[in-house]
Amino acid sequence: MTTISKLRDFLKARHDIIHYLRPSLFAAPALEPDPELRALLVLKWILTSLKHQLYVDGAPGRSIKKPLNAFLGEIFRAQWTDGRATANLVSEQVSHHPPITAVYMWDAEHGIHGEGYSRVEMTYSGGVSIRQTGHAMLHIDKYSEEHLIFLPHCSVKGFMSGSMFPELNGTYHIVSSSGFVSEIVFSGTSLLGTGQRNAVKATMYRRDDPAKTPLYTISVTNLLQDPVLLGGAGPLRVEAAWQGVMAALRRGDFGDAVTEKSKVEKAQRLMRAAEKESGNTKWEPLLFAPLSRRYEEFERLGPAVGWQTYADETKGVWKVNREKAEGLKRPFRPGLTPLGREDVKETSG
Repeated sequence: MTTISKLRDFLKARHDIIHYLRPSLFAAPALEPDPELRALLVLKWILTSLKHQLYVDGAPGRSIKKPLNAFLGEIFRAQWTDGRATANLVSEQVSHHPPITAVYMWDAEHGIHGEGYSRVEMTYSGGVSIRQTGHAMLHIDKYSEEHLIFLPHCSVKGFMSGSMFPELNGTYHIVSSSGFVSEIVFSGTSLLGTGQRNAVKATMYRRDDPAKTPLYTISVTNLLQDPVLLGGAGPLRVEAAWQGVMAALRRGDFGDAVTEKSKVEKAQRLMRAAEKESGNTKWEPLLFAPLSRRYEEFERLGPAVGWQTYADETKGVWKVNREKAEGLKRPFRPGLTPLGREDVKETSG
């Protein structure tokens, strides 16, 4: 069977998975026996997920906004389900200086899970540039397979028009332990506004092919689905911690929003100062820890595209404790809130 006919039959057979079922898109590689097509499905999932992270529609007045600064220990949990697959996610702010976020995503039924971490740095020079240092690794249990995944850099454009939007830039790779590499090239608009926003070209080739002969050139229609937040509102949860800020923004009271935001920021500074005074300055993340051994998975895949971990910039290579993450229950940290240590009682479950 030719590559083209193989791909056509593959897409036809899995049309429902690829184009309609969002959590199933995450699980799909675990259901595919062909390693070449598993690698293609991983690429599909990654390109699809980027739109949810970065999409801003073109309506007049629509613009990205400055995000809230995550506080140390902040936790976000979510779940997506569609009846065929369930994707779970938990993230934790493991460092504040520098800001580092670690994340774990899994579908236990289908035996697929991914973890990653990122340090985000923003620079200003005629615009905003956002650089991510870190990576993600996707594991497929049934095939003992790993996929090393990039974290893209981003620019914020549209300052002159007042309608700002994010745009990815650069060349990135997904490296599969089954012998395939996907190369993704992002390009976009010029300073004069010409070109297409977040234009992307993706090709997949065999890792042992020095000519990088494309097996596929891929264009993806991105899909969106909102998560269901899990577990109620413990004080370290994102939606609980920032509820005062969000409520003020919804009613258009920007002064109150600033006041509520300042409460959290001031309390966090006081907590760090108290820790320093007591000599207890080592924050222990709840679900993630720096790797204490050689990172053999990365060493097998990273050199194929010249990657390094830059562990000195991210306080190490962060790895999840899967048992803790998948069994996470409240209270996460008894008595600790974004505003300090108070007599706060959370209901377990």
